[in-house]
Amino acid sequence: MADSQSELVGVVGSPIGHSLSPVLHESAFRALGLPWQSRRFEVGEGRGADVVVAMRTLGIRGLSVTMPLKGEIAAAVDRLDGIAAMLGSVNCLAWEGEEIVGLSTDGEGLLASLQRTAEFSVPGSRVVIAGSGGAARSVAAAFGLYGAAEVTVVARNFEHASQVAALAGDVGRVGEMTDAAVADLVVDATPVGMTSTGSAHAAALIDPTLLHAGQVCVDLVYNPRMTPWLMAAREHGAFVVDGLGMLVHQAALQIERWTGEVAPTEAMWDAVSREKS
Repeated sequence: MADSQSELVGVVGSPIGHSLSPVLHESAFRALGLPWQSRRFEVGEGRGADVVVAMRTLGIRGLSVTMPLKGEIAAAVDRLDGIAAMLGSVNCLAWEGEEIVGLSTDGEGLLASLQRTAEFSVPGSRVVIAGSGGAARSVAAAFGLYGAAEVTVVARNFEHASQVAALAGDVGRVGEMTDAAVADLVVDATPVGMTSTGSAHAAALIDPTLLHAGQVCVDLVYNPRMTPWLMAAREHGAFVVDGLGMLVHQAALQIERWTGEVAPTEAMWDAVSREKS
């Protein structure tokens, strides 16, 4: 392990140049008075196992993991913890004794974001998730684990939707777009609306005309923060939450695992909001 007075963490994946993780990490370290540093590590597909070896050899304190390495690294760590074991996917590596443990903090990060931004509590709620990719899987597992009454998954591929719904346990099911009209919370977990994908004007899986006052609507995209779908949901009266919150709070959970300290989430919010302004 590295000298506890000057630790190194980072984010690993490809492409990695756009990642806001170092901004989040270092803002937290400054607020905590820790002389730690965070770096971006460009590592492509097929080298996930090498990342685990490097973390052990170099004594890196922790890593955030992004695409395309989440599954590869999950297969190479000493142990998977909590939701990561259900998903077979990780977004964080941390030390526990002499073991490198793989974690998934995205779903719990979204729950924390909803509580802070919308004062929304998941237990007993009816949730609709649009999408069947990694983000949808992470949040479906978290909603099921933390007490949602119903988790309905809407996707273009029925088999993929079924796999996501299964992660929510007994409360998960495959549904239709119209289920969004009676949901308490609607989550767009697709890349539609993401500027970098070129799909900002593609058709969303949930027609925003189904949305209304009394609902909370979340788009996990944070670039741009206000997607066309979110803007339309707001026009129809829904309370909207952008994807920046999940980004901040999933990183806060990682900070806590690495440092053993309570994460300074407000300092992290301030830093990333300045970066995105």
